[in-house]
Amino acid sequence: MSGNRSNLHVAAARTPLLQSLQDELAELEQQHLIRRRRTVDSAQGATLQAEGKELLAFCSNDYLGLATHPLVVQALQKGASLYGAGSGASHLISGHSRAHMALEERLAEFMSPNVEQARALYFCTGYMANQAIITALAGKDAAVFSEELNHASLIDGVRLSRAATKVFPHKDYAALEQMLKACTAQKRVVVTDSVFSMDGNIADLPPLLALCEQYDAWLIVDDAHGFGVLGENGRGVLEHFNLKSPNLVYMGTLGKAAGVGGAFVAAHETVIEWLIQKARTYIYTTAAAPALAHALLTSVDIISGAEGNERRAHLNKLIAMFSHGLNLQLWQLMPSITAVQPVVIGDNAAMLNIAGNLMDHGYWVGAIRPPTVPVGTARLRVTLSAAHTELQVHQLAQAINRLDQMSYVAQCFAEVA
Repeated sequence: MSGNRSNLHVAAARTPLLQSLQDELAELEQQHLIRRRRTVDSAQGATLQAEGKELLAFCSNDYLGLATHPLVVQALQKGASLYGAGSGASHLISGHSRAHMALEERLAEFMSPNVEQARALYFCTGYMANQAIITALAGKDAAVFSEELNHASLIDGVRLSRAATKVFPHKDYAALEQMLKACTAQKRVVVTDSVFSMDGNIADLPPLLALCEQYDAWLIVDDAHGFGVLGENGRGVLEHFNLKSPNLVYMGTLGKAAGVGGAFVAAHETVIEWLIQKARTYIYTTAAAPALAHALLTSVDIISGAEGNERRAHLNKLIAMFSHGLNLQLWQLMPSITAVQPVVIGDNAAMLNIAGNLMDHGYWVGAIRPPTVPVGTARLRVTLSAAHTELQVHQLAQAINRLDQMSYVAQCFAEVA
């Protein structure tokens, strides 16, 4: 790892500005909060080559294993041959290609059973999509109600909207109702993740949507970790709960279960037209490469077809295997029926040691620390994929059980001493 470690021990900076950054970096290092990159030398998959080592990867969001699907790769290659390497301009100038249009039409068709008068809009990233929705629908004259555990892209979108903001406790819809009752703003916007990315649990959308309809509020749902995975046909959390409402504005990520990149918003056609006219992260940026959109047409076909059903069934089997295969005495597996399976360790240094031990034994698991999660809840974020085998998942569970048992015994000796 020495080739990409942050150099925190260089000679003292020559300017006060650089010295202040060095001091803050040193403080992060002392708190075990420095993040470091590892360079991957292979395509995404259940097994990765990283820095000269072969690893079983349980840290990717490629939930259906489509990132290296031969048909998706071929579609990407064909898209590059048809449309070139880049779009050349923003969507509202000359960057909106036939591939972008076809993808938006396909996504609108796919989501139409759960989106009223569905239309879709393709964005370069999910971060940009979330910022677009919130800032375009809210504003200084609006009130925004944001879930406590929302993703950073939603939080930043709320901040940029300049709306009056209330944060409601995690899945506490009684508290949200009291906030909505007391609200005097003409425009109300409720914002939530569907699958909470660090906990793995799912928002209880039916009562949440009922509140939004009762109090005439938009409900913005970030389904980054649900699209393609949840629902009988992979239409995500809306299909999972069988919901449909003109109050819903849905964001789905296309770089996770879909295996490629970008994101889309699906909503009533009037909402999408408003975003095209007002969403700054859509208007003022170069469109994503058309080849990506062309590849995503194949991803959506796989997600919605028989193969998608098979991959979701296999993934759900792995999820059940992993949760039932853990026998933890010291650590805690958080309750989750999704591909995100967090194991809470607690202390930052202890969690890094555990993740390092797993890495030494060939398992790459995400090591999550504050501020991404609350202080004292550092965790292994295990993410499962349809690309994994049952044997691989069993081996990971056994490795975690072994380390938990060793840590438990060590703690017992320390308490006796």
